[in-house]
Amino acid sequence: MNSDLFKTGAKWAPHRALLKATGLTDSDIQKPFIGIVNSHNDIVPGHVDLDKIALAVKQGVIAKGGVPFEFNTIAICDGIAMGHAGMKYSLASRDLIADSIECMVRAHRFDALVFIPNCDKIVPGMLMAAVRLDLPSIFISGGPMLSVDTIEHGETDLNSVFEGIGACATGQITRAELDELEDISCPTCGSCSGMFTANSMNCLCEAIGIALKGNGTIPAVFSERRRLAKIAGETILDLLKNNITARDIICEKSILNALTTDMAIGCSTNTVLHLEAIAKECNLSLNLNIINSISNKTPTLCKLAPSGKHHVQDLHRAGGIYAVMNELNALIDPNVITVTGDSIGNNIKSIHVKDYSVIHKFTDPYAKNGGLCVLFGNIAPGGCIIKRSAVDSSISNFKGTVSVYNSEDDAYSAIMSGKIRENTVLVIRYEGAIGGPGMREMLLPTSALAGMGLDKTVALITDGRFSGATRGFAIGHVKPEAARSGPIAFVRDGDVIEIDLKNLSVHLDVSELEMNNRIKTTQIEKKKSLTGYLEKYVKFLAE
Repeated sequence: MNSDLFKTGAKWAPHRALLKATGLTDSDIQKPFIGIVNSHNDIVPGHVDLDKIALAVKQGVIAKGGVPFEFNTIAICDGIAMGHAGMKYSLASRDLIADSIECMVRAHRFDALVFIPNCDKIVPGMLMAAVRLDLPSIFISGGPMLSVDTIEHGETDLNSVFEGIGACATGQITRAELDELEDISCPTCGSCSGMFTANSMNCLCEAIGIALKGNGTIPAVFSERRRLAKIAGETILDLLKNNITARDIICEKSILNALTTDMAIGCSTNTVLHLEAIAKECNLSLNLNIINSISNKTPTLCKLAPSGKHHVQDLHRAGGIYAVMNELNALIDPNVITVTGDSIGNNIKSIHVKDYSVIHKFTDPYAKNGGLCVLFGNIAPGGCIIKRSAVDSSISNFKGTVSVYNSEDDAYSAIMSGKIRENTVLVIRYEGAIGGPGMREMLLPTSALAGMGLDKTVALITDGRFSGATRGFAIGHVKPEAARSGPIAFVRDGDVIEIDLKNLSVHLDVSELEMNNRIKTTQIEKKKSLTGYLEKYVKFLAE
């Protein structure tokens, strides 16, 4: 075992003495050491109950003859960080999470690992660490929040409150109704209940094979969630016994399975960023053209919020991720090994759809193409991402006049003051990984427009990111970003941009001669003065 290095022989007596100081017996020291990587804290609603998940995991580990050692990593709530400088730290925290786990595991030589994430950047940060460390590993998330079906507001979730701000600003709802939405829309702990980034990544853990059936869909407050956690604690000892490591499971084929599932269930655009980072840890390259190739042949089988009326609890009731994958079986590589010790093909073959109103048949999809696609064009030669399934299906082409802002804050102020009108392409730049820094998610602008009823008549394009809760023509991740002198830096008010979803293109209607002149005469915004972790993060990206 990995931990045997400092447990056996006279040389390691001091190390055993330190272990005994924690209460371990000689018998305990001979057993496998299982690291329980927990992201529990008291401020993130998706993480407040993870102490209970950890307890169930420990019970499972002990029952199978292991010794559990729990340690924590950080977790940021994107919802609470949204709309202010705190969001600059969200994406940046992903690497910090991976690095901190690496430090703890390498220093203490755990034999195997159970990862307990739940929200947006914690899941991919832990996946990056799992691949990097390549020990027997399993993931068990905290589970999704429940949504509430109300007489007054219909099915509500956190996004209902964000969109309520715009609706309130235009008089569509009263302040009292907004206050009511605030009170009812997050009724339980858990990751926010739509197919936003957190639930997207937790579902993709099942598709990859690094988590057990139900990991992405069993609601946080169900006792079934704690039972799954106990089983995960037991399963990690089987993985250790059979020497099945993270890289045996997370590989090119399983990542492509995840992308295929992603397209079918309409995941967040942020999954592209995260799967790219996980692939990089595997020494693989996830080409953006591969994403379009998979999207073009994968039908959309689910319309979960914000794309439709259903939430993750409905997906669970309808059969969950395994049922979706079984419906997609012709597109899924069945031979990838999973944490069950069996292949994904054998895992899913007996799991069938229970409600075809939630998970459509492969032969009767919501759309013949997948939920995400990559657009290319002269404003984004390196590509940009849109959640196609969250765009009204009657609209595949959008052409509008540009209104450009150099920050999310200025753009949001313009929206709320009524300056943004129909047939506008709102360009928000200098919000990329370096220019922001941190590539902020922008749920405030997109939800304000949706709440105002402008999500079909106003498009947004940014070198930053959008939340998985975003709907409408919201195009993010524009490459190269403005701070790197990408074409988006030279867009001006009054320009015309056309978005064509059928041809996967986004085009700035400016001549090459005019663009070359702008490049010569436009000064790129100077990098912001930074301190602390963000300063280190930007230096790391610039290398």
